[in-house]
Amino acid sequence: MLIRWLLSILLNSIALIAVAQLFDSFHLESFGTAVLASFILSILNVLVKPILVIFTLPITFLTLGLFLFVINAITLMITQGLMDESFVIDGFGTAIIAAFVISMLNMLLNSLARETIK
Repeated sequence: MLIRWLLSILLNSIALIAVAQLFDSFHLESFGTAVLASFILSILNVLVKPILVIFTLPITFLTLGLFLFVINAITLMITQGLMDESFVIDGFGTAIIAAFVISMLNMLLNSLARETIK
């Protein structure tokens, strides 16, 4: 269980670094910053995200789940708010796009990791 969580943090860090390379308005200072951001994001995903999902369930249902990207963007913005200038997202629009790209990259990386482990 701990190994899976650590692998998830590592893969999410790689996705964050990739997004930082793609967008000028998404800045990460170093790989260590990405790991710390991934750690904070994983804690927020356990503690805050379920509450947000429950409160926004009707709109999430109406948008066929697409509103979950907005919730992911909110957790990204909270993570950025908890960190100093080493992790900066220049706007909520960037956060939504980054949340989408990070989700897609995490799906791909987790799939590749599962194939490698088998």
